[in-house]
Amino acid sequence: MSATSIHRATTGISNERPQFRRHDDARPTPETGGESMSTDAPEQESEDVRDGEPSLEGGYDPEAVESRWQRRWVDEDVYAYNGEPGQDPNTTYAIDTPPPTVSGSLHMGHLYGSTLQDFAARFQRMADGDVLFPFGYDDNGIASERLTEEELDIRHQDYERREFQELCREVCDEYEAEFTEKMQALGTSIDWNNTYKTIEPRVQRISQLSFLDLYEKDREYRKKAPAIWCPECETAISQVETEDDERHSHFNDIAFELTGDAPREEFVISTTRPELIPACVSVFVHPDDEENQDLVGETARIPLFGHEVPIIEDERVDMEKGSGVVMCCTFGDQNDIEWYQAHDLPLRVAIDESATMTDLAGTYEGLSTEEAREEIVEDLDEEGYLRDRWEISHAVGVHERCDTPVEYRVSKQWYVEILDHKEEYLEAGREMDWYPEKMFTRYKHWIEGLEWDWLISRQRDSGIPFPVWYCEECDNEIMAEREELPVDPLSDEPPVDACPECGADKFVPEEDVFDTWATSSLTPLINAGWDWDAENEAFSMDNPELYPFDLRPQGHDIISFWLFHTIVKCYEHTGEVPFDATLINGHVLDENREKMSKSRGNVVKPDAVLSEYPVDAVRFWAASAAVGDDFPYQEKDLTAGEKLLRKLWNASKLVDTLAPAEPEEPAELEAIDRWLLAELDDAVETLTHHFENYEFAKARDRLRTFFWNTFCDDYLEIAKGREDNPSTQYALRTAHRTFLELWAPFLPHVTEEIWQAVYVDDPTTNLNSIHTRDWPAPQGYEADLEAGETAMEVISALRRYKSQNQLPLNEALESVSVYGPIKGFEDAIQNVMHVQELTVLETEPEVTTEVAKIDLDYSTLGPKFGSKVGEIDAGIDSGEYEIDDDADVLRVAGEELEDDLFDVELERSYSGAGEMIETESAVVVLE
Repeated sequence: MSATSIHRATTGISNERPQFRRHDDARPTPETGGESMSTDAPEQESEDVRDGEPSLEGGYDPEAVESRWQRRWVDEDVYAYNGEPGQDPNTTYAIDTPPPTVSGSLHMGHLYGSTLQDFAARFQRMADGDVLFPFGYDDNGIASERLTEEELDIRHQDYERREFQELCREVCDEYEAEFTEKMQALGTSIDWNNTYKTIEPRVQRISQLSFLDLYEKDREYRKKAPAIWCPECETAISQVETEDDERHSHFNDIAFELTGDAPREEFVISTTRPELIPACVSVFVHPDDEENQDLVGETARIPLFGHEVPIIEDERVDMEKGSGVVMCCTFGDQNDIEWYQAHDLPLRVAIDESATMTDLAGTYEGLSTEEAREEIVEDLDEEGYLRDRWEISHAVGVHERCDTPVEYRVSKQWYVEILDHKEEYLEAGREMDWYPEKMFTRYKHWIEGLEWDWLISRQRDSGIPFPVWYCEECDNEIMAEREELPVDPLSDEPPVDACPECGADKFVPEEDVFDTWATSSLTPLINAGWDWDAENEAFSMDNPELYPFDLRPQGHDIISFWLFHTIVKCYEHTGEVPFDATLINGHVLDENREKMSKSRGNVVKPDAVLSEYPVDAVRFWAASAAVGDDFPYQEKDLTAGEKLLRKLWNASKLVDTLAPAEPEEPAELEAIDRWLLAELDDAVETLTHHFENYEFAKARDRLRTFFWNTFCDDYLEIAKGREDNPSTQYALRTAHRTFLELWAPFLPHVTEEIWQAVYVDDPTTNLNSIHTRDWPAPQGYEADLEAGETAMEVISALRRYKSQNQLPLNEALESVSVYGPIKGFEDAIQNVMHVQELTVLETEPEVTTEVAKIDLDYSTLGPKFGSKVGEIDAGIDSGEYEIDDDADVLRVAGEELEDDLFDVELERSYSGAGEMIETESAVVVLE
């Protein structure tokens, strides 16, 4: 893998300009052939397109066009943020983009999510001007460590901390370079001047500033307490990093003996974790459990291990589970922790940080928890303590990164206090706009279910260090000075020579690092340039106009991770909600709507998709689903995207032959041309509304229907016979320019190529990109839209009539009558279709409607009418039946059938002179 420079110095990140990179997958070229005047036919490639200058010659060559524009957009800073510090926040639009974890691969979720963000960025850039669309890399923490270990086939324990950190940086740099290439190859309008890494010094400083600020506000504390622990990663983790996973297990009924003059010899407890028996510190019974009340106050002897524990009553016991008597071990679950704290129980640690049994387990010392579980069960059985054992499947808490079942260990950890501010965080969520609204419920449920404060310390090597030292004598916390940040306590000296509490002069550096979410949660502050202003003794921002950010886009799976923690951090630091709106995207599924996974073999790789289809076609697919919904990857959407690119290209070529590039607007537009521009105004207004509300699927579908059906299939066919008409020329060019601008957020490459080829005098210098133009606005054209639409239907019907009868399109039609709303468009119909006499009918022609077929639902009819079904069939066959005008009741054979039992197929016929053609809104008669 070759590394490439990614960043440019504007925010203290790097001094090198980004080098555009493009993956080398060869993409098949479009098929050739077809007539040049068709908007559907593919065409032969042109060397002009491939070699450099924008041109409409030949067919559209996405492989050459896309890479050329991706390179120029980066080289010429087309998407650079040009806002000024202190300007009106309402004149800027800032996106708080998610920094993807550096994992070495671009998956379909990256492709989809990044494209949705880009739709918003491109629209807002055209609509409002100044847009910050930054990019970050989350390259600190467990993910980067595991990537490095896998890539280099090493273990972090075998290296000194600094040495291993350097290896992490080198591996991440290479993967980030490749990630940059692929993001640029998606055509995203990211501002590559504004990038960051979550491990870089500037971000380390902000993370440590955040820690110090919350510490001084008494929002953080360090405590020796039970914490959720991952034995595989060998670190404490937070509640948000755990998830339930259904696992196979066994319930074990185990007999415990009573000591002394107890009322009975033994009792039974049920457990799925017999390996925790050596850690048992008490037994609990519910106060309302009459059957077991005699146990309360007695002492139990632990089987196999022999130590004795008290039997205590507590309301948290689940009487419906097992025997209703439960052992408390330190620690098996949240209940154990609560009992341990509430009853001041002793601590017995039988499992160490790597899920290995300790010396407390006696002969089982050194075994893994799984091994010990089986051996203890065997010994319990042999010694006569095992009363029963049966298989179950139950939810087990696992670490979401590695799927390892979690344990609970007592250790000193740093926490952010959040449980006391749950209502504030809920209110902050209510202040935001949610797209879609239903996603707020997930956020609300997460907060309501919180049971732990946010544990932010990690026992790892790669990460941002806590800026803390501890007095060796009294354990007093010594914080770094703000001016000195970032610091590393392992290599830097504390800011004092003696402990302020006890006067001792020896200090112990904190070895833990921040949870990666403790840094990722600061992205709005990172991108706004949040820092401590020593002169004014207050926090400030380099770009205050960006904060709060306008949009937070992200997946629904990290609402409890990134979204919640960002609100916590930013709210505590600034007192404000960090963004105005959040856009929650769903997941990409396979074609059968199953989640993609390596184990199922159904993963679709973006590289493979992008090697076969144009980027703009992939972007067209990405706009196919409503935001927030999971949706399937379907090649038909990519194929439809390819066809649309061809349609837009060929339509542009046709417009170029029919009208000059800059025609003057005539004093008066003809009805059909004014109608087209009025329809265009309506489309612009609708699309603007959809984009403002992040309804990209609705915008795409509305635009495609209007462009393909109304403009290409109908209006362009009309325009072919009116190329010398100034009114048509002006309407053609106005519509064409507007269509390119409307398609630009979805299809940036093909629209840029066409725009530069047609509307820019010298596209090789001083790039005047379509993507920096103003978003179209309605121009105020007025027309009877219904009448114009009906007139277009009539024209299309007459065109089909001539084609089916092998008549030239300019063949005169002697007499045509129309029933339908076409007022004001009579001349247009006559002129376009060469109708000598056109009559508008006040009443519908003599049309007879007859029943052609009646289909019965026999699956319902049979059970309901039994033997009468034969009579019903006979009545229908003989025509002896009645159907209400609304076709909701069928009367036959003395029965009344509701409309859910039958379907009627009607046939309309014309009994007058001439030939009738029906459209959706009109009846046309040719004589």
